Amino acid sequence: MSDDTIFALSSGAPPAAIGVIRISGSGAGDAGRALAGDLPEPRRAAVRSLRNSEGELLDEALVLWFPGPGSATGEDLLEFHCHGGRAIVAAVKRTLASRVGLREAEPGEFTRRAFANGRIDLAEAEGLADLLEAETELQRASALAMAGGTLSRQANLWREELLALSAIVEASLDFSDEDDVDELPPSFTSRLREFSGEVAQWLSRPTAERLKDGYRIVLAGPPNAGKSSLFNALTESQGAIISPHAGTTRDLIERSVAISGVPLTFVDTAGLREEGAEEIEAIGIARARDALETADCVLWLGEEGQGPPQAWEIETKVDLPDRPGKASAVSRVSAETGSGIGELVEKLVRTARDAMPRPGETALNRRQRRLVSELGIALAGAGRVSDPLLVAERLRTGRLALDALVGRTSTEDMLDGLFGRFCIGK
Repeated sequence: MSDDTIFALSSGAPPAAIGVIRISGSGAGDAGRALAGDLPEPRRAAVRSLRNSEGELLDEALVLWFPGPGSATGEDLLEFHCHGGRAIVAAVKRTLASRVGLREAEPGEFTRRAFANGRIDLAEAEGLADLLEAETELQRASALAMAGGTLSRQANLWREELLALSAIVEASLDFSDEDDVDELPPSFTSRLREFSGEVAQWLSRPTAERLKDGYRIVLAGPPNAGKSSLFNALTESQGAIISPHAGTTRDLIERSVAISGVPLTFVDTAGLREEGAEEIEAIGIARARDALETADCVLWLGEEGQGPPQAWEIETKVDLPDRPGKASAVSRVSAETGSGIGELVEKLVRTARDAMPRPGETALNRRQRRLVSELGIALAGAGRVSDPLLVAERLRTGRLALDALVGRTSTEDMLDGLFGRFCIGK
């Protein structure tokens, strides 16, 4: 990490009511004194006149001073709360940039410094990145729990239990000259079993990817079954072209929406048929079959009983008297009149919400799930061996997984990818 003092606009792009310019690093205090004359008491806002090196007045601003290490970044931190006009913000940034040792921050650099200085761990940083990207209420609640340290606190509890179990094993090894060297106390086995069960419960939770990508609903059936019309009705759009001619939809059409705070992704597909498709349509049909494999829910608009297993039977075109009926239809709808659409949406939202993390529940992302899985595998391995040396090694492997989970061990490439998700000024 660079030793430079960095600065950036940390509020929204101007024009705005307020422009917050944040400065972090060893030179933050000197920069504040250069522009504001003197610094207020730590953590107390005070009005100061900001001036450039020629003494020209730039703005009247609130100044906040946070000496390190008790700041958001763990370094000396200063904030100018200026008026949010473009010219004012530009003038203050230009004055800061003219000072030796100061430079504009890279995306996510403030948060990366907070991580490097131990103010947050990796799981909390991931939660903060997700919080900034959250678009639905469920996403916001889950990301807020992660950013607030829910997983980090759980990882620390797991680490303490691992250390306690390891101490029991080490005590057994210390008395290796006695007859019971190969036996660990019954309490060890019961604690290990309970620990493994708790980890398994975390792994059984819905994933963060489902929360981010949305509950994936694929509309499928033969040509002219009404898929595109229903797609447009469900998404309240005209994203799919509607035509009486078979093969109009030739590729996947996706539309992500949030209904009642639940993220949903609807996918319209090419009509499925075995014969009569020309080359381009055949490619679309192949993609449609692939989409069925990755769907969370399939709405089947074709002949009853011919859809994929667990597909929802949907009877369409209920406004037409000669429609083919379905005895076991989950919903009966008309995209033309809107009949049944609202009820179908309600059923989909209820089903999707049940498949999502509960509000405020921590959802593991792919990296976190892999490491928690490694912990679970290590615990299971410790339960299958009796030699204390082998048990100790399995527990050590579990501790390594936890260290990686919260960022005690991490690679620069992984950190670059994570903090690159942040905006400049965060």
